[in-house]
Amino acid sequence: MDEIFRKAGTRGWVHARCLDCDAEFGSGADEPVVLSSVVKVPLVLEFARQVAAGQLDPTDRVRATAADRLGGVATAGCADDVEFSLRDAALLALTVSDNTAADLLFDRVGVDNVRSLVRELGLTHTRIAGSQRDILESMADDIGARDALDFVQRFPALSPAEVLATRALDPLRTTASTPRDMTLLLSLIGRDRAAPEQACRWVRDLMREQFSGHRLPSGFAADVRTWSKTGTLPGVRNEIGVVEYPDGSRYAIAVFTACDNLAQRQPEVDHVIGVVARQSVERIVHGLPYTTFQGRCGMS
Repeated sequence: MDEIFRKAGTRGWVHARCLDCDAEFGSGADEPVVLSSVVKVPLVLEFARQVAAGQLDPTDRVRATAADRLGGVATAGCADDVEFSLRDAALLALTVSDNTAADLLFDRVGVDNVRSLVRELGLTHTRIAGSQRDILESMADDIGARDALDFVQRFPALSPAEVLATRALDPLRTTASTPRDMTLLLSLIGRDRAAPEQACRWVRDLMREQFSGHRLPSGFAADVRTWSKTGTLPGVRNEIGVVEYPDGSRYAIAVFTACDNLAQRQPEVDHVIGVVARQSVERIVHGLPYTTFQGRCGMS
């Protein structure tokens, strides 16, 4: 695995887990990794749990103003104010990785509640440092920017060393986890154990609609269904997800990469995420089937 990543010009960590029998394969599976936008999965999961418990109304409205916009796609890059429901904020956060929608959702759900969720689910190596805005502000502080405008103006001129030295790219100082923790999260969602059944199903359905398909899904045949979420920062390209084969077997996969190349487009790294994901599934040695599922698990 290290050689595969090296040829793509990156470092990488991976874990794959069979949802039917918990057999697994990993390389660096317990190493800390930067989550980036992968954190939107536990965020939306906590939102779904609060909705199921009657604590939040998914139709409540939020308004994204100029002060809320964090840059990026969808409402994050809009020139004018946009209003939408909390439910649609979750949709935007998972399908197009809208940073502003995610931040508004964090405000309503509560960062501390997302932290409590990961502890409750047994994700012992997962750390939520804050919302999307908190991560961005940590980068601005680290480079000495006076405000958001100063950050936007100065960031393109920074050297790779200056960018890579920021807290946002250090898994020991930012929102982070391990590949093994992330496949555990996926398996709990996939088995309806992370929340009430309807909440888990809704999160899976949103992840099936993710717009990006050039990373993890690219490694599998067209008849293999996926639900997944990417994460991207300078030098960081990740994806976690579940692949579902036509025979019914399912595998949770988490692939994380980091390199010194800060180019916005890195097709070689995007491609290798799919390659490593498929090879990790193929290297799993299966045991007995998981007790709550029918039939024996296996590769198709």
